[in-house]
Amino acid sequence: MNGNTPYAGLPGVTGAGKRAAADIPDLTNTQKRTLHRDVSRIAARTREYLPNEYVVDSDISHGSTGPQVTVAVRPPVGHAVSAGFTPDLEADLEDAAEEVIDADERDEVARGLAASAALQVKQALSNNVTPTAR
Repeated sequence: MNGNTPYAGLPGVTGAGKRAAADIPDLTNTQKRTLHRDVSRIAARTREYLPNEYVVDSDISHGSTGPQVTVAVRPPVGHAVSAGFTPDLEADLEDAAEEVIDADERDEVARGLAASAALQVKQALSNNVTPTAR
């Protein structure tokens, strides 16, 4: 039964539940630099929306489907929030000035992370703060 599924693996080559190396896209040096630049732009944009008490960090890892991008925000109180996604690398990146993650998507991720981090602080403080006026 497992022999006819894509998750069975190739005997001696690919383990069960793993993808073959040929199925995982390799990044060129230009794509790597561009992806790092775009992820740094998301983190910088997120920092612009938040006060200095919030810690913003980003990470690029290599997952089973290719590169995985994660940008996370640690608010001063409350739970950390993160956005993780797999960028579309199908675009041909011959020019180093091109983008892997377009500007609209970068802004959307940054705004969403900032709003989620602010909400975490609000929820953490909602019961602990007495109103100064009514």
